[in-house]
Amino acid sequence: MTATDRPLAKLGFLTIGLFDEADPFAGHESTLQIIELGEQLGFDSAWLRDRHLQYGISSPVAVLAAASQRTSRIELGTAVIPLGLENPFRLAEDLSTVDVLCRGRLNPGVSVGPPTHFDAIKDHLYPDTWAAENFGHERVLRLLANLRGEPVSTFAGTEGIESFSPSIQPHSPGLIDRVWNGAAGLASAEWAGSHALNLLSSSVVRAEEDDDFARIQRSHIDRFRAAHPLGEAARASQGLVVIPTDSATPAQVAKYEAYAAARFGRTTSPQGPQRMLFAPDLVGSSGRIADALQSHAAYQAIDEVVFALPFSFEHADYVQILTDMATHLGPLLGWSPRA
Repeated sequence: MTATDRPLAKLGFLTIGLFDEADPFAGHESTLQIIELGEQLGFDSAWLRDRHLQYGISSPVAVLAAASQRTSRIELGTAVIPLGLENPFRLAEDLSTVDVLCRGRLNPGVSVGPPTHFDAIKDHLYPDTWAAENFGHERVLRLLANLRGEPVSTFAGTEGIESFSPSIQPHSPGLIDRVWNGAAGLASAEWAGSHALNLLSSSVVRAEEDDDFARIQRSHIDRFRAAHPLGEAARASQGLVVIPTDSATPAQVAKYEAYAAARFGRTTSPQGPQRMLFAPDLVGSSGRIADALQSHAAYQAIDEVVFALPFSFEHADYVQILTDMATHLGPLLGWSPRA
C-alpha cells in the first residue's frame, strides 16, 4: 500500500508507565528509557497518562520534568490530566516550569469531570469543600488564564528584599497554544474548539448519535473544527491502541493477539448507562494496520496521531512495538522520522 494524499505529519505515542509496588523506580526508569527511545527513533511526541491510586504514573508532570533533561527534541505531553484532582494555580506553576526546562516542548492535555471513585476519596481530596467543588470547564478556564499570565494576586512589588509578581511564575510564552483537551463526547469537542484549544480524540467515546466507533470519533473532530477559529487547520490528534508485529517473536504475537481478544467484547456495543464505546485494538503487520487506518473515518480527517501502548506489557515489547511503528508503520502512512 502507499501513503494517502494527506501523509501523516506527526507520529506520537502514549504510555501509562506501569511499575511494581515493591520497586517503583524500575517502572519509572523504564518509562524514561522508552521516551528516550522515542526520540532516537524520530517520534514527534511522547505522552503520559495519569493513573491515580494505581501502579502507573500518578505525576506525569514530574516524570516529564525528568524526561526533559534526558531528551532534546521530542515533544512531551499529558493525555490527560483530570483537572478534578488539581489546583489550577499550582498546576500552572508546574506546567510552566517544565515547559521552561524543556525549552517549549510541553503539550499539556487536560480533561474535566469528577475524579474517578470520587465518593471514595472526597474526604481526603477536598475534606472541607467537596460538596462545593466545580468539576466543569470553569477549572480549565482558570488554568488557561494562569498560563496566559493573567493576574492571580492583588499584590505585586517588593516586600523587604523579596519581589512578588501578580501572575504565575515562571511564565512560558507559547505554552497556552499547546494546551489540548481530551474529549469523549460531542459537547466537550465543541467546547475545545470554541475556546481555541487542540483536540485529543479519545479511544473511548460516548455513543451519543451513532454506534460505530470510527464515525463517532470523526464526528468529534468535525464538531471541534467547526467551532474552532482556525477551522480545518485546527490541530486534532487521533488516539487508538496500535500494535504492529513486523519484528515481533511468535510468543509476542500470541501475547498481543490474546490481549486484543480479551478486550474485544467492549468494542462491539456501547457499555453502561453512559453508553461508552471502546475502539478495537489494531494488531498485525504494519501493512495490515496501515490499510485499516486508511479506511478509518477519523484517521482520514487528521494528520497527527498519538498511538497508545497497551497496558501491562514488558519493556522489550514496547521497544519492539515502537521500533516497528517508526520503521515500518510510519513510513507506510507517509510519515518521516525527525532528525
